[in-house]
Amino acid sequence: MTHFEWLSIIMFVGFFIFIMSGYPVGYSFAATAILFGGIGYALGAFNLNLLKLLPSRWFGTMSDFTLLAIPFFIFMGAVFERSGLAEELLETVGKMMGKIRGGLALAVILVGTLLAATTGVVAATIIMMGMLALPTMIKHGYDNQLATGAITASGTLAQMLPPSLVLVVLSDQIGVPVGDLFVGSVIPGLLLSGLYMLYVIVITRIKPELAPLPPVSEFALTKGEMLREAMRVILPPGLLVFAVLGSIFFGFASPTEAGSVGAIGATLLAWMNKRLSFKLVREAAISTARVTALVITILFASTFFSLVFDGLGGQRLITEWLVNLPGGYWAFIIVANIAIFLLGIFLEFIEISFIAMPLFVPAAQALGIDMVWLAVLFAINLQTAFISPPVGFSLFYLQTSAPKEIPTSDIHKGALPFMAMQVVALLIILFFPQTVTWLIDLSAQWGK
Repeated sequence: MTHFEWLSIIMFVGFFIFIMSGYPVGYSFAATAILFGGIGYALGAFNLNLLKLLPSRWFGTMSDFTLLAIPFFIFMGAVFERSGLAEELLETVGKMMGKIRGGLALAVILVGTLLAATTGVVAATIIMMGMLALPTMIKHGYDNQLATGAITASGTLAQMLPPSLVLVVLSDQIGVPVGDLFVGSVIPGLLLSGLYMLYVIVITRIKPELAPLPPVSEFALTKGEMLREAMRVILPPGLLVFAVLGSIFFGFASPTEAGSVGAIGATLLAWMNKRLSFKLVREAAISTARVTALVITILFASTFFSLVFDGLGGQRLITEWLVNLPGGYWAFIIVANIAIFLLGIFLEFIEISFIAMPLFVPAAQALGIDMVWLAVLFAINLQTAFISPPVGFSLFYLQTSAPKEIPTSDIHKGALPFMAMQVVALLIILFFPQTVTWLIDLSAQWGK
């Protein structure tokens, strides 16, 4: 460590002190940058001329076509959720699968997977399923831990499956096409969903008392009724997901253009179901504006923070330390994933993307690591952190909507088996990078 690089380390620690004190993340970035930029200038360690780069960087951010995907996908999810289409989807799949052992838990996972590809909003998905599916599962004798675990795990898939906001932000931070991240995350996301379902099938066969079979009449649907319900409730959202993701996969549209298709498609679905109203559009637009403003504010403030941090020599110091770790490639992978997991327990994914990615990306590039694969690995890691007791965000989301008779301890314990499934998925992707790269290579061939 030379000159005033020690000041950059103190700056990073100071930033976390601001966050832990309850100060908003965007303001924490800006306040830390102003404070330590001033200290660095007073000590002769920071050149104020570097601040002249800020306007061009901010303008570059606002000109980034990729970031336009954020409001489109948020609006798409908000319309789908506020129109009641997501609720109806959950109820319909529950009726179709409820008469098999573990069927309600499997229905929750299936719907969570589909909602992840339409709403992309973890909190809304978990709260909705907690209010609608959890009481039904408990009423039919499902074990508290199995029921809550299925909801938290499947609801958090919105972190992983496209059009995940996590992937859009990661794309901006690591400098890879968001389309590649969307395509590369499909197999890992479906792998997670499949592992959740496999766990439910196996555990309910080993311990049938965890998911008793309901009375046959409870979920009685004729084949004709089942087909009509599937055509009316399940097929339209499925076609919307295919239109959005398929257009990206086959190279017909960029993610931003596909996002606009998704926003219009969700609005049309609401209209076709006679649920479109000015109030719905207004609420969805306000929700979209709030989340988008939050992302852009943090992005601007984090750019200011990074500029001062780099000016004090912090980025160079972190990169040298990570590249020169004993064990090289694997040491970096282990250290980076541990850091992402620990951050994910206490911070939201947007905050982590802006804090950690600028530190890890230069070292990963120096080590020749595939950045798309690394981003997907981090996304799964964040998903694991989000359901990790005792402070995982998804657990808190479910606690807000769970019936009072379900203890918090059951919600936390219920997440543990699904965490184990996520670790299995993480290891599969870690040792078999083709799970990420195969579809990307295939889509590239289709695009030729």
